[in-house]
Amino acid sequence: MMNIEALVRGAELTLGPAFARLEEIALVNQKRVLDALRAEAISPRHFAPTEGYGYDDLGRDALDRVFARALQTEDALVRPQIANGTHAIFLALSGLLEPGDVVFSASGTPYDTLETAVGLSGSEPNALSRFGIGFRMAALQEAGEEPFDTEAILAGISGHPEVKMLYVQRSRGYAWREAVSVEKMEPLFRRVKAARPDIIIAVDNCYGEFTEEKEPTAVGADVIMGSLIKNCGGGIAPTGGYVAGKKELIERISYRLTVPGSGREVGSYAASYRPFFQGLFLAPHTVLQCLKTAMLFGEVFGQLGYDVMPAGRSLRADIVQSIRFKGPGELKAFCRAIQHASPVDSDVTPEPWDMPGYADPVIMAAGTFVQGATTELSADGPIRPPYAVYMQGSLTYEHGKLALTEVVRAVLDEQEAGER
Repeated sequence: MMNIEALVRGAELTLGPAFARLEEIALVNQKRVLDALRAEAISPRHFAPTEGYGYDDLGRDALDRVFARALQTEDALVRPQIANGTHAIFLALSGLLEPGDVVFSASGTPYDTLETAVGLSGSEPNALSRFGIGFRMAALQEAGEEPFDTEAILAGISGHPEVKMLYVQRSRGYAWREAVSVEKMEPLFRRVKAARPDIIIAVDNCYGEFTEEKEPTAVGADVIMGSLIKNCGGGIAPTGGYVAGKKELIERISYRLTVPGSGREVGSYAASYRPFFQGLFLAPHTVLQCLKTAMLFGEVFGQLGYDVMPAGRSLRADIVQSIRFKGPGELKAFCRAIQHASPVDSDVTPEPWDMPGYADPVIMAAGTFVQGATTELSADGPIRPPYAVYMQGSLTYEHGKLALTEVVRAVLDEQEAGER
């Protein structure tokens, strides 16, 4: 019988140098967030709820400015009314593009839910395709140090004035690939801007905030989008999303957020803004907990002979750890063990189901305090080959470590049962 606790302890010791590097990154990001809060002189008056039209909402406007500073850009829209990351992305794209315009994806096919939103799958009302907005793409390269097919991208945008936006998805979605690092984005953005200074570079930043010392806006991205129940909410924000970037672009997006003529000047929030400020303050530390947990899962399952992405000791550009199984049984066992090791709904047994916006049944484990919060320990995956699970989160590394022992036991039991 394998000593799982000893396996986890050994992996943890192996990861010591990598953990130390993650702590250095967290310190850089924590300083930038702290400096942003101090620069805006945040005080309890900024936490007060508002109602009605929301004119002169001090908390709302200060939150925008703090996020802009923390995310290394000029301006931001941070709103509890943004439902999720896909909503934030769709808000930015629909606010910046007009009929006849084309988006060119430098990272291939987007995440499942965005496929529906832009009109690549289905023909939903109000999808971008229904308004005559096109979507083209170049696949990421499968091998080598350079993730982008730069020549294909340049050919796709040069001499094509209808292409108004270059789009990059930082995280992997349900693809078996590495997340795209900010370091890898920088040379692409430099060449794209040299060829097309007018093009808008937009980055889906979901799962990636504060995983590196810089955000995409520090290396040439014009606008980034994300969710507050992922990294930037620090496990505290109860809902919401953000769009951040150049001031003129954020102004245009604000007219899609509310209505042309009013934009960001309206929109109240009857609850306290405190969780959003506090969540951002906690975000660099919370992301550190997520990254350490992901590394530990990757190292342990790698040692057990499973395909893992990224490799356990690799530095990361998002908080997601992918693990590939031989069949659906192990995938289900993994997710069920995550659920049973959770602080909320630990008695629930997840089953695959047809989730809105997804092409295949998805099994999802999320015993979280905030529904769908992926900085809390969670896991999900589509029931389709190659049967990969996408694990993320853990508000505390200690919780992730405890859960790992249960998950390994459940997967090995399923493996043994399948071999009998």
